[in-house]
Amino acid sequence: MIEALRLFAAFVRVAVHREVAYRANLVAQTVQSVVGLGTALGGLAVVFAHTATLAGWPPSELVALVGVFQMVGGAIGFAIQPAMQRLMEEVRTGALDFTLLQPADSQVLVSVREVSVYRLTDVALGAALLGAALARLGARLGPGRIAAFTLALAAGGAVVYAVWLALATCAFWWVRVDNVLVIFETLYDAGRWPVSIYPGWLRGALTFLIPVALATSVPVEALTGALRGRTLALAAVVAAAALVLSRLLWRAGLRAYSGASG
Repeated sequence: MIEALRLFAAFVRVAVHREVAYRANLVAQTVQSVVGLGTALGGLAVVFAHTATLAGWPPSELVALVGVFQMVGGAIGFAIQPAMQRLMEEVRTGALDFTLLQPADSQVLVSVREVSVYRLTDVALGAALLGAALARLGARLGPGRIAAFTLALAAGGAVVYAVWLALATCAFWWVRVDNVLVIFETLYDAGRWPVSIYPGWLRGALTFLIPVALATSVPVEALTGALRGRTLALAAVVAAAALVLSRLLWRAGLRAYSGASG
């Protein structure tokens, strides 16, 4: 874990030095992030113009949910999506050979070597919105709620990473899986709303198959005190299982990889 963090920090520094020369990109990304966030809040305003709560969620809690959704989406765009897209491209071209020759764990290396620094604006905006929502809620955030939120967010992030890695690893067998990732991104948009508004079968799919609820709704429930302990424990178990399964799939993919000479 320490080695992975050290490598990640090194790649982030390199990305910052590379991107700092293109400051117009930062402005464009910031505008895009602000517009996206404004659109999401506008949608909430329309909903609450006709009702006081949505599936038991008051306006302030839904604003907090949008904040977490923005943060997690920014984290995906910052570190997970760029790395997985590069992995799929290198599997197609055979350039992954050079990565596999490096003296580091190959899964760790492909997971941390590519970042999009400007997507951190989404993380910052989401965190600011979350803070404002919690201040309006007046929630008393004791150590227990903060710890539950941290664990739930980490579990959701771990499952999201595992799913992205598993989908990207499919490129070892089915060369083009870009459309599958597009479908995942589309389904992730469902996370801007409480998972409880969806039918039971879809709620289960968005919790365990496509981990939207684990990444967004569950952490907010932890902050508001609505999360039950057994749900948090289940989220941790699902996260651990997802990481193990994605690791096994990665190793199987490496055995199927023929490289540039294949």
